[in-house]
Amino acid sequence: MTFALDLASWVCILLGSFFVVVGAVGLVRMPEVFTRMHAASVIDTLGVGFLVLGMALQAGLSLITLKLLFLLALFVFTGPVVTHALAQACLQDGIAPMLDADRRADRAAAEQTEGRRS
Repeated sequence: MTFALDLASWVCILLGSFFVVVGAVGLVRMPEVFTRMHAASVIDTLGVGFLVLGMALQAGLSLITLKLLFLLALFVFTGPVVTHALAQACLQDGIAPMLDADRRADRAAAEQTEGRRS
């Protein structure tokens, strides 16, 4: 039973670490603030969720597990509120989401600029 519990906790910890790294890469690679907020939400929900679950499995039934679950609840309830507030602030400041047509126009302009250089 101990081996199965250790294996399950390490799988959760590795999955959480994977989602944190993927979200961090998304924060760097995404082109605008709204898609970056989506990458940050991947870190908040999946990354932290799996990490806390893995640590709770390692801790067993104890006060530490209760504290970890409180931290998870804090992330689950505050993450979407903060993201919504940030998105509303961006919209109020005049920052509009980049739509697919905008991306195509940017790519076409970049291709024309490269064609002139050649």
